[in-house]
Amino acid sequence: MAGPVVVGVDGSTPSLQAAGWAAREAGLRGAPLHIVYVTLRWPYYVPLVPQPARWASEAEAAARAVIDQAMVYARAGRPHLAVSAEIVDGGAEEALVAAARGAQLLVVGSRGRGGFAKLLLGSVSRYLTARAPCPVAVVRQPGAGDRGEIAVGVTGHPDQEPVLDFAFHEAALRHARLRAVHAWTHPVATGPGDMQPLVYDVDGIGAEEARLLAESIAGRRENFPDVTLTERVVREHPAKALIDASMETDLVVIGAHTGMSSWVGGLGATAHAVLHHACAPVIVVRH
Repeated sequence: MAGPVVVGVDGSTPSLQAAGWAAREAGLRGAPLHIVYVTLRWPYYVPLVPQPARWASEAEAAARAVIDQAMVYARAGRPHLAVSAEIVDGGAEEALVAAARGAQLLVVGSRGRGGFAKLLLGSVSRYLTARAPCPVAVVRQPGAGDRGEIAVGVTGHPDQEPVLDFAFHEAALRHARLRAVHAWTHPVATGPGDMQPLVYDVDGIGAEEARLLAESIAGRRENFPDVTLTERVVREHPAKALIDASMETDLVVIGAHTGMSSWVGGLGATAHAVLHHACAPVIVVRH
């Protein structure tokens, strides 16, 4: 049996919207949905401040109320979807990473109850996209509707195969068009002694980047013949190109790698920017 789609909820509006979005994903995949709520217990290391008598019972009641809300969002229009729920103790980050083991997809809202209005990407979602054992969907807003198209960022690097496989599979599940976006900027020096030409052939470089995109996705046309593919090569920073694409699509799929000096809080700079500013849900597939 295929693994479930797991969604973390905390009662905030973004997390409840994420539950509804995750339920749709589960339905598309023919997978069960598993809702996880992480509750905080009274810290054992605060001996001078005893736990209030009703702390445990009230925390349990609050957790059940959140689960009930999430169930309503998840089952809306999907009465036959298999949905389970779990209340776990501990830190949200570690608990959700553990819950995602064996899952097809982990879904979270962009920020929870502790988020500031201008902090668009919460610490939990940022942590999970860097460390979860499966692809992670961050639902900043559910999207403007069914446009029938998703976008994937294509770097042309050989380690991006899992990202492209996931994007094509997602498009096939949704019966959606797939927009492959490859962005490039003018050559820049990578270090001391790396001299770049003062004048270069923009058209020539653009043609080379288009060839790179075509080669990156060529083999998948045969594997996914029903997916309508469009190729988009733009002279732009990759983050801006993908944010622009998010304004016209239902979903953006991006990759993120580990061990890079360009990481920002555990994510590459491009992935970090897209997660902060995309206008549609974003799925991060780690290389």
